[in-house]
Amino acid sequence: MTLSDTDLDFLVATVAEAGETEILPRFRNLSASDIAEKTSVVDLVTEADIQAEKRITAALLSRFPKAHIVGEESYDADKSVIPALTTAELAFVIDPIDGTFNYASGFPAFGTLLAVTVKGETVAGIIHDPVMGDTILSGKGAGAVLKRKSGSEAKLRVADAVNLSQMVGVFSWGHSFEERRPVIAANMTKAKMALSLNCSAHEYWLVSAGKLHFIGHEKLMPWDHLAGVLTHQEAGGFTAKFDGTPYRPGDLTGGILSAPDKESWKMLRREIVGL
Repeated sequence: MTLSDTDLDFLVATVAEAGETEILPRFRNLSASDIAEKTSVVDLVTEADIQAEKRITAALLSRFPKAHIVGEESYDADKSVIPALTTAELAFVIDPIDGTFNYASGFPAFGTLLAVTVKGETVAGIIHDPVMGDTILSGKGAGAVLKRKSGSEAKLRVADAVNLSQMVGVFSWGHSFEERRPVIAANMTKAKMALSLNCSAHEYWLVSAGKLHFIGHEKLMPWDHLAGVLTHQEAGGFTAKFDGTPYRPGDLTGGILSAPDKESWKMLRREIVGL
């Protein structure tokens, strides 16, 4: 299936509307009963996550009634939805609030991610910043564009390759396997500056806009990465799993690393990932 420009405009508008109606009004207005732990004190879900996902899902199914939907907050009810991404004719993968810990803490570093897959290939990605109202839209083979709330647009391009000692990057080592954490944390001291945003949406935003040189993750959930990886690739970057194979819908293991180009990726795999 091919999405039209009108379809893409609809997706951008749908995500933006959820931000305006469900996410921003609750930001810094959550009561204790609106926040719950999922697996730990840093893995949270809020009423805003739930209601935003419901709103986006309903809008998608109203336009694409046969679409396969994978939502972060509904995943626990049916874990078969992720393997089904490999064959689904049309699927949407939703992270209503990426960076929920930040959101629940009142820190404005969170975003909404929406990926579109067709038969196991990511064909479109949306990264939306509800606070600023800006959106990045990427399409397979069409590049990545920053759409400002003001109406202006700009093509995105990753940073040029530089020496590791001059690189700024993110590696979510806190979500790595326990035995790997000290290795990656120590290796990050080789970079010029290491950041920790706890928000894939803003990490992929920054690396695709050339503000970061690299990002890495060992924990792979499709709502965290599909839209961002496509965006990074369409901005000229190179992303692959740690074994060098492409990252695809349905992949849950293997870790991924995003870099300015393939040679930088090889160097970062050796010097940061330690493989």
